[in-house]
Amino acid sequence: MYYIGIDLGTTNCVLAYTEQSDESPELKLFAIDQLVDASTIEGRTSLPSFVYLAAEPSDVYCLPWAKDRNYAVGYWATRLSDSQPHRVVDKAKSWLCYNRVDRHDALLPFNDGQSPDEQIDKISPVEASRRYLEHMASAWNYAHPEAPLSEQTVVLTVPASFDAAARELTREAALAAGLPENFTLLEEPQAAVYAWLAKTGDKWRKQLKENDVLLVCDVGGGTSDFSLVNVEQEDGELYLNRLAVGNHLLVGGDNMDLATAYFASQKFAEKGVTLDPWQNAALQHAARNAKERLLSDNAPKSHTIAIAGRGRKLLASNVSVEVTKDEILNLLQEGFFPVCASTDRPQRNRLSGFRQLGLPYESDAAVTRHLSAFLQDHLSDGRFPTYVLFNGGVFKSNVLKNRMFDTIASWAPENAETAFSLLEAQSDLDNSVALGAAYYAWAKNNGGIRIKGGTGRSYYVGIETAGLAIPGMPRPMNALCVAPMGMEEGTETDVPSTTMEIGLAVGQPEKFRIFSSSTRKDDKPGTLLTRWSPDELEETDSLETTLAPATDADDSDYVPIQFHSVVTELGMFELWCQSVNSPDKWKLEFSVREDE
Repeated sequence: MYYIGIDLGTTNCVLAYTEQSDESPELKLFAIDQLVDASTIEGRTSLPSFVYLAAEPSDVYCLPWAKDRNYAVGYWATRLSDSQPHRVVDKAKSWLCYNRVDRHDALLPFNDGQSPDEQIDKISPVEASRRYLEHMASAWNYAHPEAPLSEQTVVLTVPASFDAAARELTREAALAAGLPENFTLLEEPQAAVYAWLAKTGDKWRKQLKENDVLLVCDVGGGTSDFSLVNVEQEDGELYLNRLAVGNHLLVGGDNMDLATAYFASQKFAEKGVTLDPWQNAALQHAARNAKERLLSDNAPKSHTIAIAGRGRKLLASNVSVEVTKDEILNLLQEGFFPVCASTDRPQRNRLSGFRQLGLPYESDAAVTRHLSAFLQDHLSDGRFPTYVLFNGGVFKSNVLKNRMFDTIASWAPENAETAFSLLEAQSDLDNSVALGAAYYAWAKNNGGIRIKGGTGRSYYVGIETAGLAIPGMPRPMNALCVAPMGMEEGTETDVPSTTMEIGLAVGQPEKFRIFSSSTRKDDKPGTLLTRWSPDELEETDSLETTLAPATDADDSDYVPIQFHSVVTELGMFELWCQSVNSPDKWKLEFSVREDE
């Protein structure tokens, strides 16, 4: 039997494991069998998060566990993205947290630039995520028929900033893919810390001391995640306590790919080459390869970006431009990691009141300014991080990592008790999240060090106020805190509502509005907000459902209730609505795990 950690990444997926019998975990990476060309299968330690949708029903992509699959997942899908970008799904993870669309709708590939006469059977972000996970589960089961994944202890990672709805959608995809019912969700920055703990062992207690503050800065393919972890002491023993997590920031390696593609498109324009939508989609994939090549160790001085030409002939000659290492480094440093002040905040620039539907990328791509705002919001009284732990593929570039570190260090107050320094770097930025998740599974079951902190957000329900109906004017809405930030797993609480009587609509379809906050740390169950700023509360997906009528149903539209909140051992948040007049109760369930 095994402890398994899975990183469901925006760009790559990774599976790590260790045997449950190990007294000291020996973390390993699983080689995931996948197509590397049309008919060749190889085991690789990462599965690119790409799905290629076949052009013809007769096109099949055979794997040992699937002989008639009309789609390809992984490396071969990335290869096909250069020539057929309109048939390749990517960034599904970023779509999972975008609550302006129905994540069950078949909308990927999005904005694909397909030919008018070509129809593509698109898939949903949930289905794409299921396919990534199902591929890994099937590969594992094929290699370990005696230990199927559904019978192992599995930890699946998500961004710390994923809200309740995005976590629930991830859970839905995972269960459909064959993960066990009792699998655990774990924050990616927390997993990065666990990877560091696994590498450091008990020596971490000698390196860190009480009141040290660890900043985890995770910039991956699709998102940037920030977390703060405090070193505390109890009964003479040091332990780690998660202080804060940041908001979901859609800025990362994907944005850098787009910036590189735009830069290259300008070079094409200078040569008199006008790219059509199909070529622009191909350019994005080619730009990603160029960026990774030019940011790697021992990178060449320049790289050629070539895409297929378009003309009357079925296959036209390629068109290409040359980009240099210095050009790309300057583009990415100044665009994404500019030097800024500790008081700076992201700029909100809008060119128009109209916007094309699509992923809500940050209008300000400067990761340094987003981090500055995060520290301003979550550290007070002159406190400042003692250490930073970098994670995410972006920081494989030492130039970008050093720029980020130097900028943070410049913010340190002169009276800081301890100089800001770099925690020993992760040795494997591509795989640390999966390795840390596997280590966490081992630590949870063997008494190892665990990071405390409870839920990383406060949660609220929207309560419509009573009052006279006024045409064209909606009734005011209040927000009632039902789960405070830091509510621990395995705990439950009654939610006082002394200022009002609350009624629950039953017997007909209704929308229940749910909000969360990563900054309102002092709200308690029963705290009622009558007004708030957009920066304080963020609405998650509303839950639309029909609750069963009460057993003592009368002519009233609403049943008087009281709230009771539970955070289960598996990190599921259960909001119970208990009738005050009968034994009836109703449960609204969301996944809000943001800790460990």
